[in-house]
Amino acid sequence: MDAATLADALALAEAAPDLRAAATRLRERLAPLRVVVVDAVDLRDETPAAAGERCALFLGASDGHCWQVTADPAQAAAVFVAARR
Repeated sequence: MDAATLADALALAEAAPDLRAAATRLRERLAPLRVVVVDAVDLRDETPAAAGERCALFLGASDGHCWQVTADPAQAAAVFVAARR
């Protein structure tokens, strides 16, 4: 994941009619990364990797068992999509 890919992902998500559609489009574009829709409350203490007017994208890293939000795009194995609060 690089800055250009992240910017493209945010633009794609922002253009979708809702979060579910955004996730579907992101899954197609960002495969093999996982894309998960999450509640914004669950990530309220995290800083998004990218944020638009309607949604926020967070990068997820995994040790093979647990997931965590990461600021390091090189560790990204997932994108978490949440509505902007």
